[in-house]
Amino acid sequence: MNQRYLMALDQGTTSSRAILFTFEGAPVAQAAFEFPQHYPKPGWVEHDPADILHTQIEAMRTCVRSAGIDAQEIAAIGITNQRETTLLWERSTGKALYNAIVWQCRRTADRVERLVRENAAPLIREKTGLIPDAYFSGTKLQWLLDELQLKNRAENGELCFGTIDSFLAWHLVEGHPHVTDATNAGRTMLFNIRTQSWDEDLLRLMDIPRQLLPEVRDSVGIIGMLHPDILGARIPVAAIAGDQHAALFGQACFKPGMVKNTYGTGCFMLMNAGEDLRVPSSGLLSTVAWRIGGKVTYALEGSVFMGGATIQWLRDELHLIRTAAETEGLAFSVPDTGGVTLVPAFTGLGAPYWNMYARGTLTGMTRGTGRAHIARAALESIAFQSADLYTEMRTACGFDPDCLRVDGGASANRFLMQFQSDILNLPVQRPAVSETTALGAALMAGLATGIYDSLEDTAASWHVSESWKPAITDEERQNRLKGWKRSVDTAIWWAKERQ
Repeated sequence: MNQRYLMALDQGTTSSRAILFTFEGAPVAQAAFEFPQHYPKPGWVEHDPADILHTQIEAMRTCVRSAGIDAQEIAAIGITNQRETTLLWERSTGKALYNAIVWQCRRTADRVERLVRENAAPLIREKTGLIPDAYFSGTKLQWLLDELQLKNRAENGELCFGTIDSFLAWHLVEGHPHVTDATNAGRTMLFNIRTQSWDEDLLRLMDIPRQLLPEVRDSVGIIGMLHPDILGARIPVAAIAGDQHAALFGQACFKPGMVKNTYGTGCFMLMNAGEDLRVPSSGLLSTVAWRIGGKVTYALEGSVFMGGATIQWLRDELHLIRTAAETEGLAFSVPDTGGVTLVPAFTGLGAPYWNMYARGTLTGMTRGTGRAHIARAALESIAFQSADLYTEMRTACGFDPDCLRVDGGASANRFLMQFQSDILNLPVQRPAVSETTALGAALMAGLATGIYDSLEDTAASWHVSESWKPAITDEERQNRLKGWKRSVDTAIWWAKERQ
């Protein structure tokens, strides 16, 4: 049977999805199933591993049915996943020993603080490119071993640790391979991104037995064959990458200096940093973009905590809008914000400020301030925060990008995209295929199985759908940026004065 399709498994924080693409990168069919979130204590976030596996399999089956194809027409499958979420299961049975501890979970903050007090931060930063945080997997795994008293079993080789990609590969692929890829390993705080190996110093630091760690593979490469019970066909599972890395690949950011920004609940900006690892002095993270044929491409990463979540705040708490889409019309209905600036530091500020005590501020209001001004200020805040990341990346890498490639739900907002272009003084491009994360995983699988001969072949799938160019003067841009910095300083000062 002729093979004409590639499938991506996109396992996210709130849903499991499967998307079918043609070899030309066009989406054919997709299916998604949401699963429950569990909050056993304040700040704790968990998923039931059975829910993750069940919804992912159902998404695959539903996607194939809705496309009306035979599974044998699928040439390869790629996996992309929520990063840092941590699981522990029995090697002999595959049974999970606890719920998945989600990347958002803060239960190990005290363990991270202990690492910082012990002056481990420079070591972690140098080896992993990360800043010690409960966000990453290492202290989550440490918590599981301690709380469940499983260290002896781990040392005896009875247990498997993995992020979501490892868990899916073990359960979906024949022979139960215990593997991960370099992008996901690099988010554990246990993996040395210089030597591309699990680091003995870091394992000792967090008291993690090496026996339970997965084998680290290339992001592009055949892991094994999909078990035929799942879709009725043996299909190569041929790629693994964390979601933001897959999005960078799907945006065809293959040259150093190329940069993408994903506008979701938060914003994730990644810049291709090439083959030379840079660990910047700022709050940016260094990470593995992907590993192909043993060759590592690095990236710089910065995150905005409050992206689309700022718009949700307008809707759910202030009730200024009914839908997120309304903000575009409101923003265009006024010539400016009327002097209003919103700093949405509701959970502190991320890179480059890294101030967890900062709090949100809405400044510059007058009697004439209306909901349109506030809606416009909210959208501008997303662009300003992203501009802060971009400026840090340019400084750290020394690259001068030609454009910013964008994806994610809020990239549909034309006002936001135009303002982002204005404030960056850089063209902004949105691709024809909005599912760049899934597309990246599918293209990686195609590269691994010979559908494409090179990165350049996969780049042919990328096409511009809409673009924006800067339309304000440099003087206006500098004045707006100065106003934003002043407002950020106010948000930090306010919190400091209240301590």
